[in-house]
Amino acid sequence: MAPLFSIITVTYNAAETLPATLKSVKEQSCDLFEHIIMDGVSTDRTLKIAIDAGIPQSRIVSSPDKGIYDAMNKALDIAKGDYLIFLNAGDSFHSPDTLALLAKEIVDNDYPGIVYGQTDLVDSRRRFIAPRHLTAPETLTLDSFKEGMVVCHQAFIVNRKLAQPYDLRFRYSADYEWCIRCLQRSRHNLYVPEVLIDYLFEGTTTANRRKSLIERFKIMRYYYGLFPTVARHAAFLPRFLKQRHIERQSVKDIESQQNN
Repeated sequence: MAPLFSIITVTYNAAETLPATLKSVKEQSCDLFEHIIMDGVSTDRTLKIAIDAGIPQSRIVSSPDKGIYDAMNKALDIAKGDYLIFLNAGDSFHSPDTLALLAKEIVDNDYPGIVYGQTDLVDSRRRFIAPRHLTAPETLTLDSFKEGMVVCHQAFIVNRKLAQPYDLRFRYSADYEWCIRCLQRSRHNLYVPEVLIDYLFEGTTTANRRKSLIERFKIMRYYYGLFPTVARHAAFLPRFLKQRHIERQSVKDIESQQNN
């Protein structure tokens, strides 16, 4: 039997970015999904856009929350699907056949715990910028996340039976910690060698990057030990600097395109 997917999109004043997400969901050739839009009481046109999209499988909830991970936990509480996909406003499925591909792979491989694939970065006009700076490995284990978030959260699709709530002690990196706990509980992880998600790169790095990195260090220290984590972060430095260069160049390219 083909699985039911719970696609979860957390929103707050996302009128500018939500349409691309809704479009990609509505265009899926596989209709075995529910789309939970968990809104934090938006004051713009977010809710109207979600309703007007006319997706029959949509479940739209708007209520106050304590942040994105609290909203994700609320969505987890009501999700009915066999597999969870967290698709942020602005992000989208790479192809109209993405869900159909995932459903086939899941059935053919006896309902694995985690299914995952690659991610591309796109701009606000959905134009390709670059592959994500970390490439999802062909073999995914708990140790894989010693290297950081090697699989994009949106392309990390989890059997709902494995999923526990996000740890709200972490404000910026709870998704990383959640993925590690899912990996601890999964006995079979399936790599789909395709781009699954187009991730919106908005031309600016997060204002909370430093806080996020500090949280991630604490998480890695807890799960992988202090000394290995320190040594690994020393090795991360060249990768970090390279990524910052790529981001700055991408910002310049996007600004140039917008001015032309």
